[in-house]
Amino acid sequence: MALERLDDLYRDAILDHRRNPRNATKLEDFDTTGDAVNPFCGDEIHLRLKRDDQGRITAVGLQGEGCSINQASGSMLTEAIKGKTPQEIRELTDQLRKMMQGDPDAEAYLNSAGDLRNLVGVREYPIRIKCALLPWSAMGDALSKISEKELP
Repeated sequence: MALERLDDLYRDAILDHRRNPRNATKLEDFDTTGDAVNPFCGDEIHLRLKRDDQGRITAVGLQGEGCSINQASGSMLTEAIKGKTPQEIRELTDQLRKMMQGDPDAEAYLNSAGDLRNLVGVREYPIRIKCALLPWSAMGDALSKISEKELP
């Protein structure tokens, strides 16, 4: 019974982000962009980022099409990265990937990362992990376009 309630909690958070996506505006003033596509299902993510002088993310715009997991993960990503440096975002991305592989330390790390912890239920459906990670691939693409000399 407790496990069922936990599943409902995860499902509710994912559905909330799907129905009410955060930062879904298309930024007109941005520093870098990232894109990711899953050719098997057609899901797409397009991301725009604005940074401050220290390299911290100050604004995020995310547009995309796809399943609820993909869209919810993207919405959660936009909230989780605000105020973070590229290095901090890379660490967060690494921890999320590890959590999807069942790493309990990564899961504990993400407990303090806002709604991201709700993606833990996705790993029970291995075929959907790629859906949850697609926005993070777009983030990696965006960060790869920032030259190392620009990073603090």
